[in-house]
Amino acid sequence: MRNFFSNKKLIIFMVVIIVIISTITASLTFSKRRSQPAFIHQAGNDGLGIIGNVVALPINGVRNIGDNFSNLFDTYQENRRLKAHLDDLAQTKAQISALKKENQDLKRQVKLNKTLTDYHQITASVISRSPNNWQNYLIINKGALSGVKKDMPVMSGSGLVGRVVEVNQTNSKVGLISTDKSLSNKFAVEVTKNSGNDTSGIIDRYDKDDNLLVMTNVASADKVKTGQKVITSGLGGLTPRGLYVGKVVKIKKDDYGLVSSIYVKPATDLNNFTIVTVISRDVEHG
Repeated sequence: MRNFFSNKKLIIFMVVIIVIISTITASLTFSKRRSQPAFIHQAGNDGLGIIGNVVALPINGVRNIGDNFSNLFDTYQENRRLKAHLDDLAQTKAQISALKKENQDLKRQVKLNKTLTDYHQITASVISRSPNNWQNYLIINKGALSGVKKDMPVMSGSGLVGRVVEVNQTNSKVGLISTDKSLSNKFAVEVTKNSGNDTSGIIDRYDKDDNLLVMTNVASADKVKTGQKVITSGLGGLTPRGLYVGKVVKIKKDDYGLVSSIYVKPATDLNNFTIVTVISRDVEHG
């Protein structure tokens, strides 16, 4: 029984195939004789067209999705490359800016060193400066192996910035003239005047609000004027005389009209320098 139905299905399938082939053949034959296709041919073509559209629609849809995904991926990759180029450009600009700043510092330091012919000089770079102690200390990359000793004054740009307070073999700690730590910023200084009668005193503290050094214990304050230079006096023996500190910008008097404080603008921006020169306490003799 099963063989009968199977044979029956096969016979029906073969008949359908034969009918389709015959129809197509007849349609092609008659189409050559007519200006328009026969109705059966038209119906067959329309059916095949509909079937083709139905089959092609999802295929084209998948193909379009694939193309869109490929384009999206290409755009993503290109976007990543452009961002990488932008990051590289930003990094290059930052490096150029840093190199320009270091070059300027080095030029100023070379100019300073030419004026310090009477002293031993050790040029060093700032390698660390803590934000918590920005006004107090920094670390330089020269130590005992380079001849650095404790209490040696340290300059940057054209002016005094501090003194060595701790020496290691390969690096040293510098106490800045702007520090609020006890005695670290005490420098004996004097205001130079054309009359030759210089006014001595001590750099006692740092005014953070105005970024000014404050000179106290002022003696012989007559004829002290704004714009006059302040240098180290050499008193006390720790710091040689003649190191430039800054210029007088303000003079404060007490209730009796006597000078109590002289405000000095530092020769160097104490918040921004990267190269320093350590000055030996011993003056070279020819």
